[in-house]
Amino acid sequence: MHPFGGDGPLVLGGVELQGQGLRGHSDADVVAHAIADALLGAAGMDDLGTLFPASDARYRGASSIGLLEEVSAMVAAAGWRIVNVDLVVAAETPVLAPHRAEMIQRLEHALTALAPRNTTPADAGSFVSVKPKRAEGMGAIGRAEGIAAWAVALLDHG
Repeated sequence: MHPFGGDGPLVLGGVELQGQGLRGHSDADVVAHAIADALLGAAGMDDLGTLFPASDARYRGASSIGLLEEVSAMVAAAGWRIVNVDLVVAAETPVLAPHRAEMIQRLEHALTALAPRNTTPADAGSFVSVKPKRAEGMGAIGRAEGIAAWAVALLDHG
């Protein structure tokens, strides 16, 4: 989860959207962060905050899609491949459905190093799922105080 109030643009899944940015040490792309942590967890590796700590000035304002690319390369180097990634992103604003296809395309590109075996360029994107949801006015997300994302990654080793 990241609250609104950041200095930069609103970036979700590597896509710059209209609206107030999220607060965070990097560009606060909560979608990329959730997927990176899901991949790292599935591979039994340290979490995103340990690998790219907020205390390190090198990551101030960093592109979260760039960090996701680094995570993808690290997980691939450890011998893992993606079976699938499933993401739910909860936001009252902005409306995300019109941006879903572009988000998936950007995420697929960032995950190239982990792409499943036996895929062709035409079907390689079938391993990423993005599901936008609204909180229908309930809680901090429903009051449009921020955005939350949850991801699950299934990996194959070998």
